[in-house]
Amino acid sequence: METIIVRCPACGVKNRLPVERIHQRPVCGRCRTPLPVGGEVEVVTETNFGRLVTDSPLPFLLDCWAPWCGPCRLIAPLLEGLAKEFVGRLRVGKLNVDENPNLARHLGITSIPTLILFKDGQAVDRIVGALGADDLRLWLQRHLR
Repeated sequence: METIIVRCPACGVKNRLPVERIHQRPVCGRCRTPLPVGGEVEVVTETNFGRLVTDSPLPFLLDCWAPWCGPCRLIAPLLEGLAKEFVGRLRVGKLNVDENPNLARHLGITSIPTLILFKDGQAVDRIVGALGADDLRLWLQRHLR
């Protein structure tokens, strides 16, 4: 049985989770806090960036977007699907660059959509522009091995 280790964001305890049970919304064995295993797209802001992205126990795919951007709106459903497909292996979040200009500037966002993959709190790769589902999936799989 394949398992992953997820550190609780509240108490710091490492929890061993069977991969097939991740869809059941696991909680910490010590403090009962929900564990961050992905499965949905999270809203990232300047306030919660450190907690969600930098401190993530899993790789984190950050979509830098804006509501007026057509390609950004086109890839949104794709990212929701990938969040579910890679649950337990990847967390996905969206950063509205219009509402969070300081963080967007800090991340070096000059065009949108920009997808940045973080591992252990560090940006390891980025894609500028919209990719198709198959290309994005291959790009992620290369980094998640």
